[in-house]
Amino acid sequence: MMDSSPYKLYHVDDFDSRQHLEDYMANKPDSAFEDDSIRFPIENLTKTFTEGYVNGDVLIDLSHSSLVHHLFAACDFFKHIIVLKARERCIMELKRWVDSRTGAFDWQHAAKLHVDIGETRDQLQDKELKVRSALQHVLKCDLEKDDIMDPIVLPPADCIISAWLLDVISKNQDDYMRYLRKFSRLLKPGGYIILIGALDLTYYTIGKDKFHGFKYDEEFARKALVGEGFIIDGCEVKMRSAVSDLTDYTGMIFIAAHREK
Repeated sequence: MMDSSPYKLYHVDDFDSRQHLEDYMANKPDSAFEDDSIRFPIENLTKTFTEGYVNGDVLIDLSHSSLVHHLFAACDFFKHIIVLKARERCIMELKRWVDSRTGAFDWQHAAKLHVDIGETRDQLQDKELKVRSALQHVLKCDLEKDDIMDPIVLPPADCIISAWLLDVISKNQDDYMRYLRKFSRLLKPGGYIILIGALDLTYYTIGKDKFHGFKYDEEFARKALVGEGFIIDGCEVKMRSAVSDLTDYTGMIFIAAHREK
């Protein structure tokens, strides 16, 4: 099994989270990734949460870069959202938005999309304010420790969302399973996990640098979750619509699963 990659690693090498947001998430007329990277997760998370079986007190987010948009739906269903990041730069960029600082990335297009999709009476400004107030815990984690939060003890999570993180930190199938196991330890018995990923990814480009992606398919993602004791509640796959040579994924996947109590 090939482990080596000519590309940089997200959690090891210098990663410019702001450039990532500008390249893949910005509200630009020529944006290639809105349907795949913004609309697809928002639609599926909104549907999953409004169905009513995924909710609780604590949600832990373990996701790539300084993403926020996938948490817009969650703040209506969880009292506390704890965001864990492996990189200081990603924490700084995220906190810039949470604190409404000058120069923060503009997520208004994603907030508007959530308001349009969801059956919500929130006004656009209220939605952003609600998300900001929910994201008061943004913490550093160490992905290489068995307990990624050691020495901090977190309350067990009712739900974990992990968006595109396993894709970029895993070098191979064993790595993916190892990280998934670590993430799962943060869950309550009977807790839910939601994975959002890019299928068949081998690289993505940030500025002048190419970063590694772990190539896997829907079958592997399903087997990985079942192998860790999860029961899959739903799985959606969207074939790629983005036209761009910045990255080579073939589709997006959304899986919601739970552990038996």
